[in-house]
Amino acid sequence: MVSLRPLRRTCLLGVAIAAAAIAAANCGGGGGGNSSAPTGSSVGSGSGAAGASSPSAASGGGTSTTGGGTTTGSTGTSGSGSGTSTGSGSGTSMGGTSMAAVQDVLTYHDDIARTGQNLSETRLTPANVTASTFGKVGFFTVDGKVDAQPLFVGSLAIAGGTHNVLYVATENDSVFAFDADTGATLWQASTLRTGETPSDDLGCTQIVNTIGVTSTPVIDRSRGTHGTIYVVAMSKDAAGGYHQRIHALDLATGAELLNGPTEITASYPGGGAGNTNGVVPFTPSLYAERAALLQLGNTVYTTWTSHCDNGGYTGWIMSYSADTLQQTSVLNVTPNGIGGSVWMSGAGPASDGSSIYLLDANGTFDTTLNASGFPASSDFGNAFLKLGTSGGLSVADYFAMTNVVEESNGDIDLGSGGALVLPDLTDANGTVQHLTLGAGKDSTVYVLNRDSMGKFNATTDNIYQEIPAQLAGGEWGMPAYFNGRVYFGTVGDHLKAFTVTNAKLSITPSAQSAMTFAYPGTTPSVSANGTANGIVWAAENGTVAALHAFDPITLNELYNSNQMGTRDQFGTGNKFITPLIANGKVYVGTTNGVAVFGLLGG
Repeated sequence: MVSLRPLRRTCLLGVAIAAAAIAAANCGGGGGGNSSAPTGSSVGSGSGAAGASSPSAASGGGTSTTGGGTTTGSTGTSGSGSGTSTGSGSGTSMGGTSMAAVQDVLTYHDDIARTGQNLSETRLTPANVTASTFGKVGFFTVDGKVDAQPLFVGSLAIAGGTHNVLYVATENDSVFAFDADTGATLWQASTLRTGETPSDDLGCTQIVNTIGVTSTPVIDRSRGTHGTIYVVAMSKDAAGGYHQRIHALDLATGAELLNGPTEITASYPGGGAGNTNGVVPFTPSLYAERAALLQLGNTVYTTWTSHCDNGGYTGWIMSYSADTLQQTSVLNVTPNGIGGSVWMSGAGPASDGSSIYLLDANGTFDTTLNASGFPASSDFGNAFLKLGTSGGLSVADYFAMTNVVEESNGDIDLGSGGALVLPDLTDANGTVQHLTLGAGKDSTVYVLNRDSMGKFNATTDNIYQEIPAQLAGGEWGMPAYFNGRVYFGTVGDHLKAFTVTNAKLSITPSAQSAMTFAYPGTTPSVSANGTANGIVWAAENGTVAALHAFDPITLNELYNSNQMGTRDQFGTGNKFITPLIANGKVYVGTTNGVAVFGLLGG
């Protein structure tokens, strides 16, 4: 049950491979601290990413309508309760921000296509994002690491008034609602039950030091009296038992909705790791919810990675009703094998409004195919998957490289990267192409036709476009798209732009930044006013982290938070964090809060 606190600031391939070998390999599809990470380059842990909400050619999913009602309740069920929420706090004032035409950020990386672009940013421009006029304007302190991307809701009736609200989830199993303009804490909720603590990290460096809320939540302004934020939290009880639960919290009060939370349990037919009499169980202690939540219409989708690569885990995707929090479908993509979890370095499954696209981590892949070209035992480890959603979850199509097994054996899997759904593009013949793309640890860009993904062929990759040897390192994150360009920031590499012409990416980068990004690289986000005043934002990890802003065409640097000495610095970096841009501000998750950047002097 959620408790409200006082308002205040505050390598895996076959079933025969032993579970011990999994732990020793420490794979996890981008978990960090694994054999593929550059030596000595891992700083911090966990992840997250950011963006800003914007309509997309492939958007949808019932998360855009405005919530109504006036907040007078505090705790209790769906918007009810007694008392008045006052929303006090002592946050740093960051200047008046207009409530008009604010842009919501309700899901990871801006939209369900995961493009990372906010096309409604009117205040920030290349002309004013300079060290003399732009910098750090605040810091929102929380009770743990911010590995989930913060989310933004504009003009919400909350705390006796109307506020722009930033929602921040922490690894201490807390969710905060801040006034996005002043930093005042409007409410704080714990997802822990009595006697529980956040989960331990089992001593590995994937998510440290505690595991609470790791995946980016999703917000639906149309559900409930004031709107709803869906959150998945991990905890450990006094008896040592692990729990995974999905919560629905009222946007205005933090109160638990829909008789939640719902304990996450599942089973699936198969002879894979951990099965009993041909049934594979979902064991909460073996898993963590790392990838962001996805909402399509009435359904919230969760995807599961391993808990420190411990034990015999498999690949789970589950869906829950946004109206009841009840489980509606379960899919296991390695039911007769081992591994194949969904990590994606915090990126969320992408969607074109009907199907779901994700990159699966290393695990069993059946190179023996059935008559339809699918793995004979339904094991899809280390594959680029298209999931159908009609009538329940299923694998509708997929792509696997010719060397899929070898890459899984070497922990060089696709699953460290996230999928991006491109807007519809017209090729040189006038044909409209429906494309998705992604990259993983092998530093190859894979561009796939969503209508025919390419499946597996032992001698050649039958896909739409493949670009090898242009990314200097592996992808531990995901690219962004804006105005005919795709931006990648892989490990040890420059931020690079690939130009899209006639529905094909340029085979070499059209521009790159002067600087390079150490592990884990960077997941860029973009702000713009339509196609004008574009800015590419990127967070740099390190002992002294940094926020960077680049010109979207040349990738020349406009600003970085270290160029004015300590004025704009915000401490140690946090793995997999990506900037969130909303309503004239840039929000960066850190190890103990959220750094806020904007125009100096209001």
